[in-house]
Amino acid sequence: MLGTAWQPAGISPAWGYPIYGYPRPADPPFILSPYLTDPNRAGPLIREAVKDERADEQFYDYLAKNAPSQTDASMIEAIRNDERKHRSMFQQIYAGLTGQILTVPADAEPFQEPASYADGLTRAIMGESGALELYRQIYFAVPGEMYKNMLFEIMTDEIKHGIRYNYLYAKLKKD
Repeated sequence: MLGTAWQPAGISPAWGYPIYGYPRPADPPFILSPYLTDPNRAGPLIREAVKDERADEQFYDYLAKNAPSQTDASMIEAIRNDERKHRSMFQQIYAGLTGQILTVPADAEPFQEPASYADGLTRAIMGESGALELYRQIYFAVPGEMYKNMLFEIMTDEIKHGIRYNYLYAKLKKD
């Protein structure tokens, strides 16, 4: 039906509201399964996030020490401090969900120094983007408004970090 306005294709028995357009989306649980709250799925993802936040903290220490100016170093140190805050928040969420204390795993990967400061900024940009992918999965898995609000804060910080690292990279390439 190209060229015509979309019309309701019927009422979804699972969702209870009109479905527009063709083809009709798959019925749950297939399309909704990634979005279902599942605290059991959240635990391993949070453990991975804590390990990643610790690695980022070490990496950003290196970037701050190698920044071309004190202004740039201060910006990176603020991002590093956010990563510390995120690790603590993830540990609080984990404790709330499992009743267990989560520490940074002893098998955390050792820090690998980038070839250059510019390469480090590139790695940081990609790392912040990858973190958002992981944190979105955690957001969908955790129950409750409080945990979702905490994840929202963490995720918006990660977006802010990506923007700031892009700024530092562009500024470096301009100079």
